[in-house]
Amino acid sequence: MNRRRLRMFTWLLWLALPLMALRHWQVWDRLPLSMATHFSAANQANGWMPRTTAFWFDMGLLAFMLTIFTAIGYLSQRNLSVTATSWALLLFFYGVIGSVCYIEEAILEYNLYGRTINSGVFGITIAVLAVGLIAALIGFHRGQPLPASDLISEEVQRGKGWVLIVLVALIPFLLILATAPAGALRFAMACFALLILVTAAAAWDGFHYLFTRHGLEIRTLGFRLKSLPRQQIKTYSVSRWGKFGGYGIRGMGGRVAYVWTNRGVRIDTQDGFVFLGHNEPERIVRELDAMMKVAH
Repeated sequence: MNRRRLRMFTWLLWLALPLMALRHWQVWDRLPLSMATHFSAANQANGWMPRTTAFWFDMGLLAFMLTIFTAIGYLSQRNLSVTATSWALLLFFYGVIGSVCYIEEAILEYNLYGRTINSGVFGITIAVLAVGLIAALIGFHRGQPLPASDLISEEVQRGKGWVLIVLVALIPFLLILATAPAGALRFAMACFALLILVTAAAAWDGFHYLFTRHGLEIRTLGFRLKSLPRQQIKTYSVSRWGKFGGYGIRGMGGRVAYVWTNRGVRIDTQDGFVFLGHNEPERIVRELDAMMKVAH
């Protein structure tokens, strides 16, 4: 029942497409033949499109995003039980589609009445949605803290090579911060810049794997990402992470990976698997062996 309801709400996202088409149709005769469609950091128009081109661009963008979100939603529902994470992901999709519709409506209002576009509201909304989704994906499935026990060993997988790559992504946001007037847009760019800096700090600190008498804990920047009780561990072995699987924290629910490298150990659990990236995966296997022996 929950899965059926989730899929129903996923398909309801597609109502955004005919509703935005209807909105364009309502004001079509009053729109200029050449529409302002792109705006600077100071919210000044600096790009134009023919009216028909602008319409099909808006519809195409919405259709593309809806297709991607629907596919992700169905894949997540197939691989996961319907949990709070599934609803958090759907809420994120609604927030993003709603924000895109807000911008498209604001562009229409500008071309109709010359009303100023506040693109910063869009940026703040996306930043808040991203933080909320990340918190949900981590928080809902990190498990209960393991009982206090003697630490058997600790291994660390750092991604120092990724720090420079992550910081390069910071440059556009800093440029906008330096040129945009004070207001919502600058605040939004500051939020995104802070997220990037936290990501760089996490890559530098790395993933800490703490092997204890009761199981495994994974941490970064002192924050507990996941607890894996030893009773949930079925098997483990050296494995490789796919080149196109992405890096950082990947996956959700019972299937999650912590990777800054494509080598590591796959731990099969009762709910899925956990992948621990490490340049010397044999060490992780030895630590897991030691943990299981101490536990017994």
